[in-house]
Amino acid sequence: MSISASQVKELRELTGAGIMESKRALEETGGNIQKAVDVLRQRGLAKADKKAGRIAAQGLVEPYIHAGGRIGAIVELNCETDFVARTDDFRGLAHDLAMQVAASKPRYLTEDEITEGDWAELEREFGDRKRAIEATVFLSQPFIKNPRESIGDLVRAAIGKLGENIVVRRFARFEIGELSGQDEANEE
Repeated sequence: MSISASQVKELRELTGAGIMESKRALEETGGNIQKAVDVLRQRGLAKADKKAGRIAAQGLVEPYIHAGGRIGAIVELNCETDFVARTDDFRGLAHDLAMQVAASKPRYLTEDEITEGDWAELEREFGDRKRAIEATVFLSQPFIKNPRESIGDLVRAAIGKLGENIVVRRFARFEIGELSGQDEANEE
């Protein structure tokens, strides 16, 4: 089957993959764009796993303010080089992550941060562990712009696209009138 330049271009626009990677994925899938996206995503995830152990000490801190200044979020996103930290793709990812924090109120970055004592309370609040994880663990939450993709998947796709390890180091969320656990203790 002959793959047209317009098909390659469309796939590249959807995924950010290189010309030859896009062409090979289209050839593999018989020209099916959606299947080719899946193939490239899988390859990107494989690349992400290989890069996971590399040190990510560069990056940026991205703020996001929503609802006329009533809600704010801040995310520290790290990568391996300052060069990648300055790219539009990396900055866009950081912005999307900060927006996610503002919208979804995550409590934990990873599932590993949940203590045994917290599990009982979370299961009572959300019904079961799976729902609790999706609601409270940042990297496991469905992405607000594409709920079929988790935040962890979004970060892994960026790793595949940008070619460097990317790590969400930490986040914070603020809302006018909302008390934190520390504030509640101080009021007592």
